[in-house]
Amino acid sequence: MKYSLLIFLLFINVEAKEKDSFITETEYAKHLYKNPRGIGCNKCHGKKGEGMIISKYKHKGEEYILQTKEINSLKYSSFVEALKEKRSIMPKYFLTNTEMKALYNYLHKEEK
Repeated sequence: MKYSLLIFLLFINVEAKEKDSFITETEYAKHLYKNPRGIGCNKCHGKKGEGMIISKYKHKGEEYILQTKEINSLKYSSFVEALKEKRSIMPKYFLTNTEMKALYNYLHKEEK
C-alpha cells in the first residue's frame, strides 16, 4: 500500500511539472540543438540533422570535402554513442540523458 501511494504521488508530481512548465520539450530541444555547449549542432548537421558540407579544400593538390553525416535517421543508441564519444571533428558534449533524449526526439519528430 505504501509503495502504491508513493508511485501515485510521483506520477502526479511528474505530470504536474509538465503542465506547469513554461517551455515544452520540443522548444527546449530546439534551443539545445542550436547551442548545446558553445557551438550548435545545426552549424555542422543542418537545420534538422540532415547533414551538410562544411568545407571543400585542397591539400597537396588533392581536393577534399569535409561533410557531416545525417543524424536525424540514427537509432537512439547510435545517437547517444556519438554524443558521448569524441569522434573525428565531432566535439564531445557533456549532455544529460534528458538532454540527449530531447534532442533525439526533436530530430525524429515529423513536422506538421
